[in-house]
Amino acid sequence: MSISISDLVTVRTRHPEAIAEAAARRARRPLLGPTGRLMIVAADHPARGALAVGDHRLAMANRADLLERICVALGRPGVDGVLATADILEDLLLLGALDGKVAIGSMNRGGLAGAAFELDDRFTGYRPQDIARLGLDAGKLLLRIDYSDPGSLTTMVSTARAIDEMAAHRKPVFVEPFISRRIDGKVVNDLGAEAVTRSIAIASGLAGTSAYTWLKVPVTTDPAAMAEVMAASTLPAVLLGGEAGPDQDALYERWRTALALPTVLGLVVGRSLLYPAHGTVREAVDTAVSLL
Repeated sequence: MSISISDLVTVRTRHPEAIAEAAARRARRPLLGPTGRLMIVAADHPARGALAVGDHRLAMANRADLLERICVALGRPGVDGVLATADILEDLLLLGALDGKVAIGSMNRGGLAGAAFELDDRFTGYRPQDIARLGLDAGKLLLRIDYSDPGSLTTMVSTARAIDEMAAHRKPVFVEPFISRRIDGKVVNDLGAEAVTRSIAIASGLAGTSAYTWLKVPVTTDPAAMAEVMAASTLPAVLLGGEAGPDQDALYERWRTALALPTVLGLVVGRSLLYPAHGTVREAVDTAVSLL
């Protein structure tokens, strides 16, 4: 049974068990479909307090609007699934939007955007046992490493143990690594080729096994360097989207080039598709799918 967005509060109030029931009956599918490629919509930003898109500081704050955009994206041909925190995935379960789709649970959201403790990124979202219990298809975690911030070591240790636990459940986990630093108090990710290569090498070596580890990596500031960067690991990888900015076509071309590399199997994109700088969600999603 699926409901409308306007019914979500009523169902959550009167029948909270409906979430577990929807998870139990969800039609599942393999992580990779027949094409061997993966197109995932990312919607886990709000749980980190990261609500801005461009100059609009609270663009992602309207939950009904966000859910409508996600549902439009999930309904487009070639879109495999969604990455989100429990609140959003549970809404989508109740809406019946996850049948036959890949559902990826976002795990560490404690490093709130702009917080002094941002790089001590605690696992405040899905636990491995939650992902297994609910029959989700994979997990995702963020690993930002600042060599001058001791909080990064705490995150590294908890990340390694989370990978171990996910592997024990035979669940894939997407690790999104960055070398980061603070500039005027703000955490900034280094997208240079050397920094991304180093982050991939560090992430690949975490935990007691890498059997279920995927990488979620950015396109470097020099797209021509991506072949050398991705040669740092044999782990399967997907590209993260980031914000498109005004030149959306240039972003698409960077994705197209990187998707030709042998270890890059897909895209995990959020704001640049759900809140495109130009055109509609439908148009942005269809363009991204065409790159695969």
